[in-house]
Amino acid sequence: MTEDEMYEAVVNNDGNYDGLFFYAVKSTGIFCRPSCQSKKPLRENVRFFKNAADAKAAGFRPCKRCRSDLLSYRPMEKIAELVKQHLDDLYEQQSTWNDGLRELGLSQRRVVEVFKTAYGMTPKAYMDALKLKEAKRLLTETDDHVINIAASVGFGSLATFNRFFKEQMGCSPVQYRKANRGNQV
Repeated sequence: MTEDEMYEAVVNNDGNYDGLFFYAVKSTGIFCRPSCQSKKPLRENVRFFKNAADAKAAGFRPCKRCRSDLLSYRPMEKIAELVKQHLDDLYEQQSTWNDGLRELGLSQRRVVEVFKTAYGMTPKAYMDALKLKEAKRLLTETDDHVINIAASVGFGSLATFNRFFKEQMGCSPVQYRKANRGNQV
């Protein structure tokens, strides 16, 4: 790979090149990953390195934004993991998913974007998947009344639970129970 190709990757903040090389900016004394969102450096101020150790040995310090000194630093993935854990905890407590998310310091919209990027679904869709999984387990492994199952997975009414279940599974909870009694979900 030529230095011109590497510089193009830096200009485009191309994460596909992360780990293949690092670049340092002479005027700031900082080295970064190609995907770093820092201001575009002037070409004449840029040096390229095969690894972070070489950049450090040349006297450059790691960027605080892209954390070029850490191989697997991915702050948005960490936030997504925190949101997922929070949702798992909320499900256990039968709370709404919005409670407590403000502690992460992000808007609800940004939390949804970060979570969707990491897991391919919105936090609501994830919570719905948890509810459905638990409802299917209870329908096949217990003799609880459907109304009790609906309440235990977080639905306020049997009609809402029946509509949700039919939309997701293509059959009513009772039909699902009859067809899958004794099967592992």
